[in-house]
Amino acid sequence: MIEPILLTAARVCTFQEQRSLTNASGFFFERDDRLYLVTSRHVMIANRTRHFPDRLEIELHIDSENLAHSTGFSIPLYRNGINLWRQGRDVAGEIDVAVIEIDRSALPPGTVYRAFSPRHLPGHQDEIEVGSSLLVVGFPLGFHDTLHHMPVVRQAVVASSFGLRFQGEGFFLTDARTHRGTSGAPVVMLACTVQVTAGNVGASSA
Repeated sequence: MIEPILLTAARVCTFQEQRSLTNASGFFFERDDRLYLVTSRHVMIANRTRHFPDRLEIELHIDSENLAHSTGFSIPLYRNGINLWRQGRDVAGEIDVAVIEIDRSALPPGTVYRAFSPRHLPGHQDEIEVGSSLLVVGFPLGFHDTLHHMPVVRQAVVASSFGLRFQGEGFFLTDARTHRGTSGAPVVMLACTVQVTAGNVGASSA
C-alpha cells in the first residue's frame, strides 16, 4: 500500500521553450471542484536570478496498478503574454507561493494523484508551536524513486513563531535538511493523520 501523502507531490521541471532550466517540487490542491498545482513563486519567475520559464512539466502516474508507468504533463505559464499562474498573498502582502490551475479534462486517462483541500489548512484557532514536527515531501536535487516516480520525505520542525512573519517577510522558519529542488514541496504537520482527496482520472476513485 502506498501512503497517500506520497501521491500529493509532483516533480516539477521548468522550461523556456525546449530548454530545460531547473527542477523543483509542487503539490496538488483542490478547491470548489477545481484542481491546482501549488509551488514556490520563484519557480514560476525570479527576477534576481533571471529565471523566466514559459512552461512547467510535471510527472504523472497513469496506472494505479503499476506506479512505474508515468508520463510528462506540460503546463503553459503564459497565454498571449499574460501569466496563467497566480501569486500567493496573505493579509500583509505577497508570499513565495504560486498556484496554477490544471485542466482536468486534459489529464491522461487513468491519472492517479491525491490532493490537499482547504480543510487541510491550519485555522485561526489551531495552535502550532515552535518545535512541532513536520514532514517535507519533495524532490531534493531531483532525487526520488526513479522507478516508481515517488518523492522522498524529510523531517523538520517549526523553528520560528508560526503565523508571525519572520523579520517581516512572508514566511516562517523550519529546521530541516533541504536542498535545491525542494522549493514548492508541501510542508505537513506530523501530529495528525493526513487524509487527502483521491484523484483518478478515467477510473473509479479510491
